[in-house]
Amino acid sequence: MPSCYLHDGLGVNRPTMPSPTTTLEVRPTATPLPAAEREQRIRNPAFGRVFTDHMVLIPYRAGPGWGGGVLQPYGPISLDPSASVLHYGQAIFEGFKAYRQPDGGIKTYRPEANAARFSASARRLAMPELPTARFVEAADALIRQDRDWVPSEVGHSLYVRPLMIATEAALGVRPASQYLFLLFASPAGLYFPKGIKPVTVWLSDEYVRAAPGGTGAAKCAGNYAASLLAQRQAEGEGCDQVVWLDAIERRYVEEMGGMNVFFVYREGGRTVLVTPEQSGSLLPGITRASILELARDLGFDAAERRVSVDEWAAAVREGRMTEAFACGTAAVVTPIGTVKSRQGTFSVHGGETGPVAAKVREVLLDIQHGRAPDRHGWMHEVWAARTAPAER
Repeated sequence: MPSCYLHDGLGVNRPTMPSPTTTLEVRPTATPLPAAEREQRIRNPAFGRVFTDHMVLIPYRAGPGWGGGVLQPYGPISLDPSASVLHYGQAIFEGFKAYRQPDGGIKTYRPEANAARFSASARRLAMPELPTARFVEAADALIRQDRDWVPSEVGHSLYVRPLMIATEAALGVRPASQYLFLLFASPAGLYFPKGIKPVTVWLSDEYVRAAPGGTGAAKCAGNYAASLLAQRQAEGEGCDQVVWLDAIERRYVEEMGGMNVFFVYREGGRTVLVTPEQSGSLLPGITRASILELARDLGFDAAERRVSVDEWAAAVREGRMTEAFACGTAAVVTPIGTVKSRQGTFSVHGGETGPVAAKVREVLLDIQHGRAPDRHGWMHEVWAARTAPAER
């Protein structure tokens, strides 16, 4: 085994248990969190602070390729100080959610799309691609094992975090020869526990998130590290989030923090949802893609094109733009209420949540929680309702 496996006291030496639903080796913990304590932890969890009982690890070595995976107790991993990820930053991740359905079953939202983006990120960072089937299998296995951690309340979910890091113990600027895929999960409560609150954003003209030809379209760790200073600057200006502009002209809106952006226009009596077009420096969000499809279902038009800061301010002032919102896995939809920059401040929709943003969020949550038909085939069944009562 590579050195990044657990060394431990976490059940690694116990006899393993075969699973009829996965090719992973399953090594369940002998000390799962007691039900009463688990229920207390998932009642109102802060995002990314509480984790389930297990995780999945799959090693890769150049030559043989991907090895056998193991589902084992959640816990620390061990890395050599010379592990490539610590020096050269080969690290990518994803995030998607599992939702309890009205009949007690469990489904995930578009995991195959996350698997495809995970592969695209791996290609960009010269890392091996994990087959989609193994990506989804790992998530399914973990969710089934830790199914009691999936909340039932609407707006609550189990957030699933897949990631891959370079683990080869060697210095040298080149693609590593060894990697580790990990997957773990965290119960997530309401992103806005007191109701949807429009955010105030800062237009960053000093820092950029990514440039054409860079890693902006990849979900890699370095992108997020590079964003932290600008986010701190935004907070210093009294804002909740930073809005990234293009790297060349510093004129065109790209993203908000780690989320995609939508603008709501009224054109010729029609409602049009506009989002910045893919530029090579924009992360191709799964929620973004979903909203572009849902727009037609809701009777809206949708377009992908560039929107400048000047256009944003002018369209709001002239009444042509009625709302703006961001979207992503964690918050689903986040209205933008106030926009600040060195040039001044303006409000969108009076600083309140608009009807289009509210409707898009409602429709997405209804699909995810099984309260509305899944006409696009986005929901992936993990735990069938017919087996849930007997085996929970």
